[in-house]
Amino acid sequence: MKAVVYTKYGTPDVLELKEVDKPVPDLNEVLIKVYATSVTAADWRMRKADPFLVRLFNGLLKPRKVKILGFELAGIIEEVGSNITDYKTGDPVFASCGFKGGGYGEYICLKADDAVSIKPSNMTFRQAATVPLGGLTALRFLNMAGIKQGQKVLIYGASGSVGTFAVQIAKAFDTEVTAVCSTRNMKLVQSLMADKVIDYTREDITKFKPEFDMVFDAVGKVSGSSLKKLLKPGGKYVSVRSTPKKGTNELMFLKQLIEAGKLNTVIDKHYTLDQIGEAHLYVELFRKAGNVSICVLNGNNYSLTQTSIA
Repeated sequence: MKAVVYTKYGTPDVLELKEVDKPVPDLNEVLIKVYATSVTAADWRMRKADPFLVRLFNGLLKPRKVKILGFELAGIIEEVGSNITDYKTGDPVFASCGFKGGGYGEYICLKADDAVSIKPSNMTFRQAATVPLGGLTALRFLNMAGIKQGQKVLIYGASGSVGTFAVQIAKAFDTEVTAVCSTRNMKLVQSLMADKVIDYTREDITKFKPEFDMVFDAVGKVSGSSLKKLLKPGGKYVSVRSTPKKGTNELMFLKQLIEAGKLNTVIDKHYTLDQIGEAHLYVELFRKAGNVSICVLNGNNYSLTQTSIA
């Protein structure tokens, strides 16, 4: 199969499209034919070993654990292990690959207890492939802060992948959302139905009154101390600089929100697998709004714009 691999840390030039062995599922795994994946901050940071902590996880001098990046995907189950009962061949799915990556290949094996779910019926494969990482991250942090109906929530960095999902998920919980972004992304964030959108280049949010039940820093660029000042007594502050706990049936919960029309993905740009270096360069600029999708499937046997099997 074809896959984008990297054998050393560095610029996008280290990413190479090569022929590698097709994986074989074990008894507790499904083999997924990957139709689409994405480029996220996790991808370029792993590729670049930025921060240095990446090297402690993935190899000090060169990548050892993760050699095929891509941390979320959508595709079709091609084969199931004999112990699998929840899925069958031909099921359209979307999934998070966890820390092991593998989405930048034509096939991947995932365990049944990984974050895998049937693809939302009203999303294309390209759309669904950009949901798991940002969507699950947003959901976990909001749950970590104890989100509930009627709260006043501030989301800083509302135009990124995590931020765009966080705004919509918070609204699905029937909260009052104040979203913070730059001038050029104001209209986008307004379209996500935030109750109030603040342009941080024109207003200093650190001087706002302490009126929020929750503050979520979805980009990790602002000091926690300055954002905590915006909280009411007993309010909760969370930031992507920490690690949230996993819940149960989270991807299924996102699927239900999507099919109910309460959650959608924002896709800034589309690329193909052989344009992966260009896509990495773009995402690394910190200027993307929402997500960047990658088409993995080649040929005319299936359309990525379809939402279900023809």
